[in-house]
Amino acid sequence: MRAALILAGVLWGAGFSCAAIAETPLERGEYLVRGPMSCGNCHTSQGPNGPDMTLELAGGGPVIDDKMITAYAPNITPAGEIAGWSDAELSRAIREGIRPDGTLIGPPMPFSLYKGLSDTDLAAIVAFLRTLKPIEHTVPKSVYNIPLPPAYGPPVTHVADIPRGPTAEYGAYIAGPIAHCLECHTPMGPQGPMYDGHLGQGGFEFPGPWGTSVSANLTSGDDGLKSFSDTQIADMITKGVKPDGTRMLPPMPYAWLAKMTPDDLQAVILYLRTLPPLPDYKG
Repeated sequence: MRAALILAGVLWGAGFSCAAIAETPLERGEYLVRGPMSCGNCHTSQGPNGPDMTLELAGGGPVIDDKMITAYAPNITPAGEIAGWSDAELSRAIREGIRPDGTLIGPPMPFSLYKGLSDTDLAAIVAFLRTLKPIEHTVPKSVYNIPLPPAYGPPVTHVADIPRGPTAEYGAYIAGPIAHCLECHTPMGPQGPMYDGHLGQGGFEFPGPWGTSVSANLTSGDDGLKSFSDTQIADMITKGVKPDGTRMLPPMPYAWLAKMTPDDLQAVILYLRTLPPLPDYKG
């Protein structure tokens, strides 16, 4: 094991992509769940100093608490209700938002983006969730004072892998179905994020103990990332630090995004550079 880690370090230092090093489905699943997917940002109870990792992925919230929605993230360890679901049922719940009993899972799970998870990655995610330590932790049921749609789209039968590497194409996959950056960094309309015409424009408000944070413009325009270097963008994504040294506010999952491989982070930045320029969203 030690020799393998040393070899990995040598390859990394020599500029080899992490993707070139063999990984098991469980390793891939752990990387996604505990890295760029940042599942623990919602599915772990938050304390005054951040997530309580003794309750990692055992549910938390409320993730949203307003007149329309009071949403709690459920326990997704094997002590939660998913223990009785088959792999196919859990996969459908993640990608399509439908429980085994046919009921719909409500926001803020980003199903419009999760439907793009590749079959391979989805299987890896499910496999890893099965290995988590069971943690008994009960959270309240979510309450929706708005009508939910009958479904989030047609059934998803197959999604192919996107070739991994520091490319804009793979960056679109990481920033979309994996890290769901564009769900939060796109203005919210009555039917959800307004991807058509407003993709990455920012302006989504997040009230919390920190006050109200507003998602930033990620497009390539003057109000977006045009003036920032790749290094500055990387520091904002993984450290929550602006170029002037000031700290950025939650709920951006900096601690999870910091676990991205250099190739994945570079791919995201390359993709963001391709977003058509838009001014800051004013409502």
